[in-house]
Amino acid sequence: MLLTQLASPQDSAKVAQRILKALSEPYVVQDRTVVITASIGIALLGSDGQDVNTVLRNADAAMHAAQDKGRNTYQFYAQSMNVALAERLSLESDLRKALERDEFLLYYQPQVDIRRWDVVGVEALIRWRHPERGMVSPASFIPLAEELGLISAIGDWVLRTACRQQVAWRATGLDVSIAVNLSAVQFQQPSLTAHIAEVLQETGADPHKLELELTESTAMQHAENAVTIFHQLKAMGFRLSIDDFGTGYSSLAYLKRFPIDTVKIDRAFVKDLASESEHAAIAIAIIAMAHGLKLRVLAEGVETQAQLDILREHRCDTIQGYFFSQPLPAELIEQLIVNHRRRQRSSGSSPDSFLLAS
Repeated sequence: MLLTQLASPQDSAKVAQRILKALSEPYVVQDRTVVITASIGIALLGSDGQDVNTVLRNADAAMHAAQDKGRNTYQFYAQSMNVALAERLSLESDLRKALERDEFLLYYQPQVDIRRWDVVGVEALIRWRHPERGMVSPASFIPLAEELGLISAIGDWVLRTACRQQVAWRATGLDVSIAVNLSAVQFQQPSLTAHIAEVLQETGADPHKLELELTESTAMQHAENAVTIFHQLKAMGFRLSIDDFGTGYSSLAYLKRFPIDTVKIDRAFVKDLASESEHAAIAIAIIAMAHGLKLRVLAEGVETQAQLDILREHRCDTIQGYFFSQPLPAELIEQLIVNHRRRQRSSGSSPDSFLLAS
């Protein structure tokens, strides 16, 4: 958009605010409510460039800065943004090549039964081992992968790799379930269940030892479709869970219709468990509600003894977090589980007198 009659730079900000407000109004498309957000970059001819190409390039840098700030906002161009944009473009280029260069790997974080203090499963978590940048945080590249349309291919890689790992562990006698996250993009693909069936056939993985996770927000945005797909996946033998529970807007009626096995309490609620906060009250309420629906409850982000004690008091089933172990590569997680189980057998320890794995 080109604005030619501005009394001051702040006039462009007012226009940006009006655009954001207009776009934020909900739209109804095929009986579904859709909300659009925008990221706007502002560059001024003269102070931000002497020619059209320069101004457009700088406006683009400002737009990316607005995206990084959290979207649905605007940013004026600043010279420092060129450095940030160059870094982003470099990261984009490297991310596009990461799959073919085999730079991704899976780490696994244990999921521990509170009552028996045994590792009953692990969650597969992607990591990017960049040859020059080192380990790149998922928070840095997953949103970028979604923007670039790469998340489906990456999600497929995660599923295949987790399936192969499950087969490898089964061959060694390690009995542990692997949880894999499905992205919103994957979940909306019409061929999802057929594709997953192909992956099972190709890898020889046992679906009864695989758990597929979908975030609460994605499940509820596509609730009717989720009911159908969940039933198809359940018929194939998968365990199913709703991730980040408590952060969305689940309808109890839909929750009862979903053939899921587990709800995972979002770490934001677990963090404040030791304080008498609203978050703590929500976490406790989720446990009671889920048990009322005959569902298991897993608490994410457990880091302290106090959090564990409260979760145990309210009969949470499973925990996951740094209190037991950080995410680890496959070979180290296998060693951790084997050693932990050996200690459990030799010491006869119970949940009241456990030995931390490290």
